[in-house]
Amino acid sequence: MKRVKIPRALSEKLSLAVQEWTGCGTCRASHREAGREAGLSETDMELARQGTSTDPREAALIGLALRVLAEPGALTDEDVAEVRAHGWSDRVIAEVVGVVALNLLTGAFNLLAGIQPESGDRAGRDVP
Repeated sequence: MKRVKIPRALSEKLSLAVQEWTGCGTCRASHREAGREAGLSETDMELARQGTSTDPREAALIGLALRVLAEPGALTDEDVAEVRAHGWSDRVIAEVVGVVALNLLTGAFNLLAGIQPESGDRAGRDVP
């Protein structure tokens, strides 16, 4: 995944959306930190965790990522065409699958192994 064309900040948004869905607090905390390093605001990250963005292009890609995660068998040519209509290349669309798969793998492993963030509750939400 080091050669992806997805910009780092957007990749972190995709990861936050996926980890919110899978429930891995450790991964979520890691991607929040990486998102900050990539220049994301708290609002950007919160919207990503909700599966959206203020940028309609990014929102379309985040929505695709969540569909790949939750219901890959239901994706249609029209779904892909819609993301293309937002200006995303086939390469970026394909890379979304890799980002989702990597996040599912690491999140599932952490959850199965009982790995939790050092601070925060089991859901990985920040605790004051």
